[in-house]
This record gives sequence, C-alpha cells and structure tokens, in this order.
Amino acid sequence: MASPDLFPNVSFSDVSAGAAPVADGATAAFGVDATSGGPRLSLVRAGKAEVEPTIEIDLSDAQVSTVISLNVIFGGVNRELRGSALRATLDSIFKLGPKEWLCVSDESEAKAGVDEYILNGFMLTPNSLRQKSFSRAVKVVLRTEAESKSFSLAFQRWKQRVISGKAGLSFSLLVSDNFSSACMTGELLENGSIIASRSKFDTKIEASSAKMYFHYYGQLLHQQNMLQDFVRTGTYYAAVMENRSDFEGRVVVDVGAGSGILSLFAAQAGARHVYAVEASEMAEHAQRLISGNPSLGQRITVIKGKVEEVELPEKADILISEPMGTLLVNERMLESYVIARDRLLAPNGKMFPTTGRIHMAPFSDEYLYVEMANKALFWQQHNFFGVDLTPLHGSAFQGYFSQPVVDAFDPRLLISPPTYHTLDFTSMKEEELYEIDIPLSFVASVGTRVHGLACWFDVLFNGSTVQRWLTTAPGSPTTHWYQLRCVLSQPLYVMAGQEITGRLHLVAHSSQSYTIYLTMSAKMWGVGAEQGGILQTSTGKLELKEPYYRLSQPQSYMTSQDQQQQQPQGSEQQMQEGLSPGITIDQVDQECGLH
Repeated sequence: MASPDLFPNVSFSDVSAGAAPVADGATAAFGVDATSGGPRLSLVRAGKAEVEPTIEIDLSDAQVSTVISLNVIFGGVNRELRGSALRATLDSIFKLGPKEWLCVSDESEAKAGVDEYILNGFMLTPNSLRQKSFSRAVKVVLRTEAESKSFSLAFQRWKQRVISGKAGLSFSLLVSDNFSSACMTGELLENGSIIASRSKFDTKIEASSAKMYFHYYGQLLHQQNMLQDFVRTGTYYAAVMENRSDFEGRVVVDVGAGSGILSLFAAQAGARHVYAVEASEMAEHAQRLISGNPSLGQRITVIKGKVEEVELPEKADILISEPMGTLLVNERMLESYVIARDRLLAPNGKMFPTTGRIHMAPFSDEYLYVEMANKALFWQQHNFFGVDLTPLHGSAFQGYFSQPVVDAFDPRLLISPPTYHTLDFTSMKEEELYEIDIPLSFVASVGTRVHGLACWFDVLFNGSTVQRWLTTAPGSPTTHWYQLRCVLSQPLYVMAGQEITGRLHLVAHSSQSYTIYLTMSAKMWGVGAEQGGILQTSTGKLELKEPYYRLSQPQSYMTSQDQQQQQPQGSEQQMQEGLSPGITIDQVDQECGLH
C-alpha cells in the first residue's frame, strides 16, 4: 500500500440504492477536501481520477462513539435522484464482518434551481428553514483483515483531526418494519421516521446524569485530583511494570481512559498497540498528552466514545481500567468494564484490575453520631421568626442519616474483624451489579454502642509475574476514595461476644449510583443464645450518590468505654468538638427515643 490513507483494489456498493457492487479495483482514500479543508473519504471506480470520486463522504461530523456491531441485511433499493443536489455527511461506520464496513451518512436533497445553504442537514432558503434529509449506506469491502484493521485506524486518525469543537449530529440505526418496507419498495426513507437505537448505557442511565458525569470527568482539575493520588497512580504503575510479560507485544484497551495515563503506562510496558476509549471531552486532552509523548503515542489510538458502542479493529489481549467509585460500585462504571470484557476482550484475556472486594465491619463512634444528630437541631426551634420548625425535625433528622459518611477514620473504631464480598470482574455478569445483596455476621469484641457499618474496598491486579493489591482500608495510606460509613439513626447496644447480624443491600438506579438498604441486629447472647433470637434491630436507607464528605482533621482516638463515660463539659468544649452548645449524647438519645 502506497499510503496508510489509500486502499486500492477495494469493492464498494451503495446499499441504500440497491446498486450493484463496484468490482475489485476501486480505491478508497482518506484526504482533505480542496474546498472546505475538512476530512473526507473518497470512493473511486477503477479508471477514474481521484479528483472525480464516484462517492465522496464528509467526515467532519462522523461520530466515533456510534461505531457498533451491526448484523443486518439491507433489502434492495432502486431509486433515481434527478435534478437534485446531494451532500453526504458520515454519521456512523459499522463493522459488518472481518473485511466489511458499512458507512451510514445523512444526505440533504434540494430541488434544482433553488438557492439554498446546507448546515448539518438543514436546508435554509430566504423564506424558510426546511429539513429534508435521507440516510445513505455504502458498503466497503477490503481485501484482507489487515487492510480492514488499517481502514478502521485511518478513520479514527482522521477523526482526531477534527475532534475538538465538533458537536455534529449523532445517528444510530434501528432496523424497523417501515425501514425494511422502504428498502423493498425503493422508497426514500426520510430521517426521523427511523427509530434511533439506544446503547445499553443509554437505556440504564438518565441523560442528565450522564451529561453531568462526562462533564465532570472532562475537566483537567478532576483528572489532576486522581493523578495526584499517588497510592492509586503508583499502584497502577507498579502493577503494569512488574508484569511486563502481560503487556509486551499485546493489544491493550484502556476502558474509560481519562487523561490517558494508563494507556501510556501500557505503552511503556511494551504493548504493541493501545486503544484508549474515553467518552468525555477529556479525549481531546488525552490525545494532546499522548501526542506530546511520541515515542509512546505512536502505539496509542484515542477513541472518543463509550465502550458499550465502539467497535475496534481487533480484540484486546488485556483490558486496563480504573472503574472504581466510592464503595467500589458508585458511578456504575464497573458495568461498563464488564461490558468491555464481553465485547472487546479476546478469550482468556487478562483484566487489570482482576477482582474487587467490598470490606465491612461494625463501628462505634460517639463523636460522629452526635455530629450527625446535631445537624437537625436547627429544626427544633419553636420560634424561628414566628414560625415553629419542629414539625420538620423528624424528617430532617432522618435526612442527615440518609447520607453515607465519606472520611478517613481510625481503624480502632471497629468493634469486630471485617468480612468481605468478592466481585470477580473476569467472570461475573453485568446484571449481577444491578443488585448486590450481602449478608452480615460479626461477633462484637467489646461491649459498646454500634453506630453503623464501616466499608472500604480493595482490588487485585492478578499479573502473571506479580499479584498486587490496591487497598483503601482504614489505617493504610489514604486515597481519594477514603472510606465510607453508614450511620444508623438508632444505635445498637452490644456486649462482648454478642453476635451482630444483618444485611447490606445495594440497588442500582439510573443516576449512576446505588440506594443502600442496611439492617443490623443484635442477637441474644449468654445462656440460651444457641437457640437464636433478636434483641434489637436498626435499619437505614442511604443514598450513595449523596454522601457527607467529612474530610476535616480526624478526632483524636478514644476507646468505646471512654466515649461512653466522658461527656462534653460546657459549651466551649462542645464547640471545640464540633457540637452545639447544650447538647449531650444522652440528650441525643432522648430525642431519638433511645431511652
């Protein structure tokens, strides 16, 4: 091949027009339009000059994110367009087979003799704004699978030239009865009569939540916050470099690449090629960062799109990603990680990370409990500018306890050895992440009040050479994930040796997070305990998406016994401890109906 952008001896056909395929010997060429300066794909019959293409497709608004597998047979269409002006803008490129690609484009049709201007499929005349656009599908068949892969990479490369500032109009295709009918009868199918398909991500997640999510991760300041988490970044670097044998000469897909740092790590470890898939505008920054490191960047392709939708020219030998959120599962990116495994990873391929574990243990923290309860004291005012606020106190109190607390706490607050729940990313089904049910069973090591359940997570990079863990455990170096605590509005009283049972139930919702349902019970202890029986039960419903970030300086540690014995003395000490004047732990208990 004379040029990486020139593909001789291809065949192509206008599927939507029912035209016969152009025999082998045609040429597909990526280049620059002489008039607009924008990228284009030209398909030229054998014997014609490239400057006179048979079909010319504008790539300016092509959407990499809508590249998905398509298994469709188009009915024959026979149509003639006379006295009309056709302009095609590529919306999507679909992989039909190892050597076959389908280019779906929008065409705007204008009557001859009418002055018009075409903008994103809209026809503007002096007196009106009209839209009449149709879909056109051109099938391109390459000679070999290697050329097919190169064709896909050329498309990605030319798209990167216009990735910034291009909003475009995305287009997805769902074959419906009226579409098939139109194909069979030779009728032009106007855009808008086709029902747009939605990816798996779009069907699960609210559009407003996705917009905020991708906006957040499209900003460099948030990427910097993660990069500066040296526990996180350093562990990923070590896991990759210590397992070079897993990366050398391999194809790697970086799922949710962000700044592209993990793609660069994979390239440093000797990866043959890395596909950095990123759906947010951070893809632009990743491209610039990767281009600024040319010795590594020449083996990295940035693809702007969702892993649920993109189609790659080859399967990956290894997936690398940082899909963990608060409590491991927040933001629901683990589902995308599992989908990427099913869509993009070759059989027996590796995943970095490989396994995740959610750890849990009951805790006792009087200071935290009183701090949470204190927040609702505002609503106990009987004369707030002449208004009695007390009718809302109960709702406000429960509202504050519906917030999981995110902070770094002293592990000595735990009153039992932790247990854990394992998620095996290599084998689990995506649907298993929709609802996670974890039974709880602990034995109290001290007599104290149980204020709730403390949680953290770790993930394993199961390399061929070294197995490395990334942990967010209390007492370990702090990460930007910290730890999470679910605080019960009604604490439990337990004695040393008493069994604590319960259930942690996580239910995913469309705002890319989970609702947490927590139940904890203190079982009967002492004589007759073997016969079972529950003495007390406390429940809570919390929203993982709405945590209380308690990231101030941690309180000095006190034993559970000291916490119960020592009460704040006077308003000055209470203010220093973050308490409102005149409130004590006993008073909080009375307000909660615990005495």
